[in-house]
Amino acid sequence: MFNNNRGFTLIEMLIVLMIISILILLFIPSLSGKSQEVDAKGCEALVAVVQAQVDAYYLDNREYPATLDILVENNYITAEQKTCSNNELLGYADGKVSEPSS
Repeated sequence: MFNNNRGFTLIEMLIVLMIISILILLFIPSLSGKSQEVDAKGCEALVAVVQAQVDAYYLDNREYPATLDILVENNYITAEQKTCSNNELLGYADGKVSEPSS
């Protein structure tokens, strides 16, 4: 049978750890810039959903709601849907929902 008890040497383990750390250093910075992009896309999607609910309210009541709070009171949206992920309130005027002005 085989009688080879040789495992990884310390040098080989250090080389593997160095390669893994280099890959992590290259990968992490590319992810950090994506969070703002993801938040922006999420806010755009939220605006589209709330606008659809404003339009549904209009179809049901033949008038636009005065504020987004009316939509919350009538269960068209939840209170959390009035704010984007950056905790800024959505804009609303004359039946049109808009992203928060930053």
